[in-house]
Amino acid sequence: MSTDPLVIFTPSGKRGRFAVGTPVLTAARQLGVDLDSVCGGRGICSKCQITPSYGEFSKHGLTVAPDALSEWNSVEQRYDDIRGLKQGRRLGCQATVQKDVVIDVPAESQVHKQVVRKRAEARDIVMNTSTRLYYVEVAEPDMHDPSGDLERLVTALRRDWDLPALEADLGVLKTLQPALRKGEWKVTVAVHLGDAVFSPRIIDIWPGFYDGTIYGLAIDLGSTTIAAHLCDLRSGEVTASSGIMNPQIRFGEDLMSRVSYGMMNPTGSDEMTAAVRDGMNALFAQITEEAGIDASQIVDAVFVCNPVMHHLFLGIDAYELGQAPFALATSESLSLRATELDLNLHPAARVYILPCIAGHVGADAAAVALSEAPDKSEDLMLVVDVGTNAEIILGNKDKVLACSSPTGPAFEGAQISSGQRAAPGAIEHVQIDPATKLPRFQVIGSDLWSDEDGFEAAIAQTGITGICGSGIIEVIAEMRMAGIVDGPGLIGSAEQTGSPNCFQDGRTNSYLLYDGTAQDGPKITVTNTDIRQIQMAKAALYSGARLLMDKFGVDKVDRIVLAGAFGAHISPKHAMVLGMIPDAPLDKVTSAGNAAGTGARIALLNTDARKQIETLVHKIHKIETAIEPRFQEHFVNASAMPNAVDPFPILNSIVSIPQINHNTGGDRAGRRRRR
Repeated sequence: MSTDPLVIFTPSGKRGRFAVGTPVLTAARQLGVDLDSVCGGRGICSKCQITPSYGEFSKHGLTVAPDALSEWNSVEQRYDDIRGLKQGRRLGCQATVQKDVVIDVPAESQVHKQVVRKRAEARDIVMNTSTRLYYVEVAEPDMHDPSGDLERLVTALRRDWDLPALEADLGVLKTLQPALRKGEWKVTVAVHLGDAVFSPRIIDIWPGFYDGTIYGLAIDLGSTTIAAHLCDLRSGEVTASSGIMNPQIRFGEDLMSRVSYGMMNPTGSDEMTAAVRDGMNALFAQITEEAGIDASQIVDAVFVCNPVMHHLFLGIDAYELGQAPFALATSESLSLRATELDLNLHPAARVYILPCIAGHVGADAAAVALSEAPDKSEDLMLVVDVGTNAEIILGNKDKVLACSSPTGPAFEGAQISSGQRAAPGAIEHVQIDPATKLPRFQVIGSDLWSDEDGFEAAIAQTGITGICGSGIIEVIAEMRMAGIVDGPGLIGSAEQTGSPNCFQDGRTNSYLLYDGTAQDGPKITVTNTDIRQIQMAKAALYSGARLLMDKFGVDKVDRIVLAGAFGAHISPKHAMVLGMIPDAPLDKVTSAGNAAGTGARIALLNTDARKQIETLVHKIHKIETAIEPRFQEHFVNASAMPNAVDPFPILNSIVSIPQINHNTGGDRAGRRRRR
C-alpha cells in the first residue's frame, strides 16, 4: 500500500495519494478538482487560494498535523503584503503536500462556481415589521420648561404615533442633538417596537424627512449553503438575494462529521463558529454590493437553521447533539443584538432566531411549517425539506408530526463518483431511450439536450464537468425504468440489459453517461457504489416519512410538498420511481421552493408570525427516528427501488417498472452479492 500522503479536497470529496513535495494545485488538477489558476502556478494571480484544515477528522480516519503543508514561503508573503490573503488561506501553487491533509477549495477559487439555488418565492405577506420609520416634529427646548431633547422626542412620538415610552441606544444619544438642530426640530427615527427580550427603543435618527429606507435580512443557514434575502422593511419587496457555500464544509460535509470534529479538537467548535460567522459577513458584503446599499441600513435579521448549525452559529458546542438524548441548549426562539454574533450590520440591528422543534428538527423545519401551514390544511400534507439532513412534517388541522432523517450529502453530488454540486456544466436532467438504452442529458447553463443541434456550442464555455443531485436522481430512475438496474439496485451487464453503455467495472457493472475523454473532458459514469449511496439516502428519507404515517395511522397522504433548494429541482416522477417519497398522484406532488427561506421572510416582515410559530412549535409532536423500532424495518424495505414491500399502485399505473433481477447466473457480480 502506498505510504504517500493522502490529500482530501472539500467540498468535492475527491481524494488521492501524492508524493511529498507535490504542489496542491498539481494534486487538484490530477484529481479533476475545480481549482482555478490563470498564471500557471507562478504565484501572481492568486486564483488558486485554498484553506487547509487541521485536527482530527474521524469521518476520514485521519489526523491532519500543523505541518501537513510546506511552510509559508516568500511568494505567499509578497502577495499577502501587496493584496492580502484571508487568515488561514494558502496559495495552491506554492503550498506543497508534506503529510495527510484536508484542503477546502473556497467558492471564489472555483472555476465553475456553485449555483446556490435558493431564490425568494413569490408570497403575499402582511406587513407588520419589528422596526419602523417615524417622522416627527419635536418641541424646541424652553428655559421655562426644562427637559432633555430625548424626552421631548419621545413625547412627540407618543403624541403623533401613539408609541409607548421609548428608550434610546447610546449611538442615538450621540447623534440626537446635531440631528434635531440640523433638521430644525424635524427628524425621522427608526424605532424597534420591542419583543419579549428588548424594550421598545429608538435605534437611529436622521435630520428632517428621511426619504431612504431600512432593510432586513431573511437568512437560511444550511449545512451546505447559506442563502439570504434582503428585504425593504417599508414595502416588503425582496431587493436582492444571494448565497454562498457554507465554509464549515471543510470540517465535514455532514452534520455529525462537524459534531465529531468539535469533539476531537479542543478548539474545533470555536473554529466552526468563526468560519460560519465570517462566511455570513462575506455574504452580507456580497448582497449589499448587489443592492447598492450600505450594511448600516440593515436593522433587522431573521435566521433559520438546523439544530447543529443553530448551536455552532451561536457559539455553543454541539457535543450534546451528537449523542442521545440529543438535548438542545435551548429550543426557544432567541432575540439578540447583531453585535453579539459578530455580524457586520447596523450597530443596533436586532437578530431573531426561530425556535427549534427538537434535537434533530430545527428552526428551518419550523420555518417550513410557518411557510406551508400544515396545521391549517384540510388535506393530510407531507412536507419534505430535502437536504443533507432531511426534515419531514406530516399533518393537517387536527395534528402535526415532525422528524428528521440523516440522508447525507449524496443527493447534492457528494460521495458520487462523477458527482458535483450544482454548477454550470453539471448534468442536471437525464433521459434514457427505452429501446436503445442510450442516454441524452441537459447541463446547467443550457436548455438544449445533448442530442440537439447547437448543444456543443451552447456548452462550449462551461463544458461538461460532472453530474449534480437532480441528475443523479433522474439517471438512476431512468436506468430503473429502462431495466438497466434492478429493484435491489444491481446494474446489469450489456448482455442482460441490451445497453451498449453497460460495462464491467471491477466486480460489478457501471453505466456510461458521457465520455468526454476525446475532448480532454471527464468520463461520467454511474457505478454500483453510486447507486448504493443513493439507495441509502432515499431509504432514510422514505423511512422517516413512513414512520410518521404509521404514527398518524394512515398508509397514504393527500399531497406531498417538496421543499428546500434541492427539492425544488427534483422530478416527482423520478423521485417516486426511486422510492424517495410515498406513492401519490403526481399532480399532488408540488415544489415549495426554498420554504425555509420563505418562512424566514414571513417572520422578518410580520412579527405576529413569530408568535404563531412559537405557539405551533409547542404543539408539533416530535418523533425521534433513532429510538423507533420500525424505522430500521422501513429502511431495509425502502432500500429497494421503489420498495420491497409497499406496492406503489398509483406509480405503477403511470410508468412501467420492469420486474427483473440481474443477480442471476454465475458472474462475479452475482457471487459477490450472494456473499
